[in-house]
Amino acid sequence: MRAALPWRHFLLALAVVSVWGSNFVVIKLALGHLPPLLFAALRFTFALVPAAFFLPRPTVGWKNVALYGVLIGVGQFGLLYVAMNGRISPGIASLVIQVQVFFTIGLSMWLTGEPVRMFQWFSLLLATAGIAIIVLHTDGTTTFVGLILVLMAALSWAGGNITAKQGGAANMLSYVVWSSAFAIAPLLALSFVIEPWDSVWAAVRQADAATWAAVAWQGWGNTLFGYAAWGWLLARHPTATIMPMALLIPVFGMGASALWLGESLPAWKLVAAALVMTGLAVNFFLPRTRAVSA
Repeated sequence: MRAALPWRHFLLALAVVSVWGSNFVVIKLALGHLPPLLFAALRFTFALVPAAFFLPRPTVGWKNVALYGVLIGVGQFGLLYVAMNGRISPGIASLVIQVQVFFTIGLSMWLTGEPVRMFQWFSLLLATAGIAIIVLHTDGTTTFVGLILVLMAALSWAGGNITAKQGGAANMLSYVVWSSAFAIAPLLALSFVIEPWDSVWAAVRQADAATWAAVAWQGWGNTLFGYAAWGWLLARHPTATIMPMALLIPVFGMGASALWLGESLPAWKLVAAALVMTGLAVNFFLPRTRAVSA
């Protein structure tokens, strides 16, 4: 029988998922002042410095660390920030990005040759139905292009998951911090090519304390606190006890977006969220329920 989390550990896990969920609102607010690719580069600069001076280099090959940095830095967050720059609402972005679970499973099965099981098809069908509802309701706040960009970001996140698993890093926080070094240069290069630098410099000069606080929160609160606390919890409790808490990320994401940004929550959004999250829950809980009952 799975042991319950002590209250202090439960509250810590709740704090992490609330930070990760509400972070989509912080991203949206910062994007009102900074171009998305420059913002992403600054995020990983703050994640790298000064933490790299205090954390040991990961005991993983540099090619693996570099690949993870590019996939997560450029692929996941670069695309996510571009999408959230007027192409998709924070609440929907926090929901859609969670399909990285299915992309991770698909990539893992493709690499190992493991067949897809029936419950996985069913969970994928539920999540796909939720995404289809979002596609049918694209409007000025959630566009088709924004949806595709977030799905691509989810795929990059899945690639990062596989890369990290293959690396087998013992200290995930150190791994994440040092991999940030490999995200900064390509993000700055893309910013230089895509984003007008007169606008970039103007944005940097005009950025106020709240903007820099949002950037710092991305690097220190969302990354350092989030990964450190999550890793600490996973080291002390079974994965099956901790990971279901991640299902609350879209709840905090959509709730924070509605509360702070006034994002509407019509019935179709709630139905789409319910389908995606039910798909995630089925994929996670069903095989464990069968294992317990066997």
